[in-house]
Amino acid sequence: MAVGALALAACGSGGGDTSAVSGSVSGASQNAGSSSGATTASCNAGCGTAMVSLTDAAGSFDSYLVTVDSITLTRSDGTVVQLVPTTTQVDFAQLVDLSEIITAATIPNGRYTAASMTLDYSGAAIVVDNGTTGVPISQSNIIDGATNLPLAAPNTTQMTISLTLPSDAPLVVNQGAIANFALDFNLAASNTIAPSDTAPATVTVNPTLTASLVPDTTKQIDLRGTLASVNGTAGTYVIGLRPFFNSSGTNGQVTVTTTTSTTYTINGTAYTGAPGLAELATLSAGTLTNTYGSYDSSTQTFTAISVLAGSSVAGSKLDSVTGTVVARSGDTITLAGGFVQPGPNNGFIAFSPQVTVTVAAGTTVTEQGTSGSFSIQDISVGQHAQFLGTLSKTIESSSSSSSSSSSSSSGGSSSSGPVPVFIALPTYALDASAGSAILQPTSVVGVVTGAASDQVTLDLSSLDLRPPSVFNFAGTGSSTNASASAYVVSVPSGLSISALTSGTPVRFSGFVTPFGAAPPDFAATSLVNYGNSRAQLLVFWSSPGVTAPFSTLTGSEMLLTQVVLKGAATDVLQLGGGVTITPSSLSAGLQIDPDTSDSNPRFALVHRQSRMISTYSTFSDFATALSTEFNGTHAALEVVAEGPYSSTTGALSADMMAVITND
Repeated sequence: MAVGALALAACGSGGGDTSAVSGSVSGASQNAGSSSGATTASCNAGCGTAMVSLTDAAGSFDSYLVTVDSITLTRSDGTVVQLVPTTTQVDFAQLVDLSEIITAATIPNGRYTAASMTLDYSGAAIVVDNGTTGVPISQSNIIDGATNLPLAAPNTTQMTISLTLPSDAPLVVNQGAIANFALDFNLAASNTIAPSDTAPATVTVNPTLTASLVPDTTKQIDLRGTLASVNGTAGTYVIGLRPFFNSSGTNGQVTVTTTTSTTYTINGTAYTGAPGLAELATLSAGTLTNTYGSYDSSTQTFTAISVLAGSSVAGSKLDSVTGTVVARSGDTITLAGGFVQPGPNNGFIAFSPQVTVTVAAGTTVTEQGTSGSFSIQDISVGQHAQFLGTLSKTIESSSSSSSSSSSSSSGGSSSSGPVPVFIALPTYALDASAGSAILQPTSVVGVVTGAASDQVTLDLSSLDLRPPSVFNFAGTGSSTNASASAYVVSVPSGLSISALTSGTPVRFSGFVTPFGAAPPDFAATSLVNYGNSRAQLLVFWSSPGVTAPFSTLTGSEMLLTQVVLKGAATDVLQLGGGVTITPSSLSAGLQIDPDTSDSNPRFALVHRQSRMISTYSTFSDFATALSTEFNGTHAALEVVAEGPYSSTTGALSADMMAVITND
């Protein structure tokens, strides 16, 4: 099953390498702190930077903690470069509305035509979202889809996903420049939950990965790492990347640009603009930072929207828990989906379905990306927040604490320290009365029932990605408490809501109204999408699959007929507003066409057994590959797609699509 990283050399497409590296292949990586097992080449002909980000399409998980053992790139001449110098723990469930930079590796110039990512499931913490407290899946019930064996000893615990890039769109690394490589691990397509989301017993893993040469601009980007230097004159600072939960090492350096509106929370104190950068400059090198912002590919500039530093970084000094406020009674807050990081940063991380948090007048409150004065009254039901304080008990290690620390069997890197223990926890308590709270952007999704000049009323579908049924809105209102059936969103004048009519699905991002001050119940800062916008298609056929999934398969249209859809074990079209359509109920079937408005579409043909993924930059090339695939040899097991859906035409315009075959 395992495909060695070095085997990717065979995936190089034709065409000479216009910037071939001279000199011999070396066993030492150009990346600081990389293991001796990493393979790369010298930089005699120059080097550039490969900035790799990870994100995720939505899936039914509260937690999906696994280890990324290695990420490699293969150049057209067969040279294999290791990008991740240390094993890195990733919770993909936290990346649905976020992209995180995992490395900014210095690598030899050239045209890179293939990539590989190795995941290790030993010690994984997978918790299925069942609409209430979540259901942890035991290690023995996490199943390798290729072998039908548990991803636990004595079986293999690793999976290597190999990806070939489009022949007309390789990753090109040039001298002194930054090349972006965005990887999307699709949770919904990669995992099958049985017997159902509400009553999960097993999770079968068949990883599906897509790639893009442009970061997803619809998501905020997260940079974590240690402070290296500050340039007050230029308004910049440099960090050594230390992604996710790594407690040591760096994955390259990134320069961050700030503006007069950049907000800072440094050791619990809020700043805006130049004073914040000046305070950042007083911190010692090596201080932990967490930066949220955006990346401009044309200028190769990362601009900070908000910056956390020092004790304000989760787990750096104080204990930390991040999640969704589902209830509040006085100064006692109930947090769902608690992601726990004890401080100081010791490598232990955990998931707890529910955490009780205590706040007081001494709790410092800030709002990410927003300047102003805040208090504990700003913490209300539905808000996504990070709390820092003292946990009521200590997390104990388990026998799995070093289970992933060995080198990857596919040439991956080795960890620089103990691998964190992943534990699905019972209820915890955090005392933040002398700590702090950081309110983070929250999404609200629903169907419009009324719209005025500055307010929209919704029939709520989800709040912070959670169903309305989990929230207790008692105490949220001054006279009337928030209601899921009539949830009121205030909209700033800069956001046009003229197109929002009754029945329109809509999604806003912003912050919940302070506790006891509703209505309105929510203050929007952005209109993420509405109406004829994002939809996600999931179609699954039982093995051995269907040999002719598309009745029409051209460069401009693919058609799933009603008959083919009715033969699927699962078929669902989830609209952006939380509205669900069953495609097999459509008499004309479901038409999929290319989203011509998207400048960076992603299409992938996934071979389940070999775990080889071929990517395409155009819908036409993708259709040609599918025509060859379904010539009687292979059968389709899954079709997943995302893009605008029109109920008028019955067509989904895909800007992301993957077809998984039974090879």
